[in-house]
Amino acid sequence: MAVAGALLVLTFLTVAVTWIQIPEPFNVIVAVGIAAIKASLVALFFMNLVRDSLLNRLAFVLSFLFLAIFVVITLLDTLFRDSGFPVF
Repeated sequence: MAVAGALLVLTFLTVAVTWIQIPEPFNVIVAVGIAAIKASLVALFFMNLVRDSLLNRLAFVLSFLFLAIFVVITLLDTLFRDSGFPVF
């Protein structure tokens, strides 16, 4: 019941973050961070990774590591992109 409550609170937090004016690249970071926390709660408790083998837990942690690397690379690309053409 505690995990479902935490997921509900995080869902309300996701909606609340959309009402707050956060600068452009950081709003994506906050949204993906909350989504990662919710996904890890679902995987750990509803998919029973808490009681699973070490290899499966390691695969789960490494998948989040690769996700973080890809998000950082994407944000670096969008931060330093030269906008040569006007966006309509």
